Amino acid sequence: MAEQPPAQEITDVEALRVLAHPIRQKIEQCLRKGPGNSAGLARQLGESTGLVSYHLRQMARHGFVEEVPELAKGRERWWRAVPGDRRYPPYSRQTPEMREALTEMHRLNLAELIEQAQQFAKARDTLGPWADAALFSRATLRLDRDQLRAFFEEYIALVYRYSPPEGEAAPDARAVLVRLLSFPEIN
Repeated sequence: MAEQPPAQEITDVEALRVLAHPIRQKIEQCLRKGPGNSAGLARQLGESTGLVSYHLRQMARHGFVEEVPELAKGRERWWRAVPGDRRYPPYSRQTPEMREALTEMHRLNLAELIEQAQQFAKARDTLGPWADAALFSRATLRLDRDQLRAFFEEYIALVYRYSPPEGEAAPDARAVLVRLLSFPEIN
């Protein structure tokens, strides 16, 4: 079980804008798979090395990525994603600028999820036993706001309970994308 980091509420609008940028989201997605340098990331993303380096520096400035000095060779800098339990202020405490950044971040996250689901569907015939690994659940709960918050905290704890520490995953383990989306029904 991976250790659950403390929740970190991000209220800095500039940090939220960093997270809401499409290239930066793609960089973070790549770095979640392991360390990388700007040249390799640029190739993966079809972007210039200079542009990727700029975005890495912006992400590092806000603590979302960090250098991996033990992998550096000469001037080549290597980076890794900084894991964390990132939280955002509730809507009632968000400024208009925060709402704009978070709306864009959520839009990009949903688009990424749809794209990944479509990729899985296309590749399913080639996945062997992993083709059966798509799980789906749909539920409607009647909760007050405190119960919803408790449900969310238990969900986060469950995610960490099933997350092995770095380097300790089973040999046949694969990255599995798990997402929780909840919002009140509008009648």
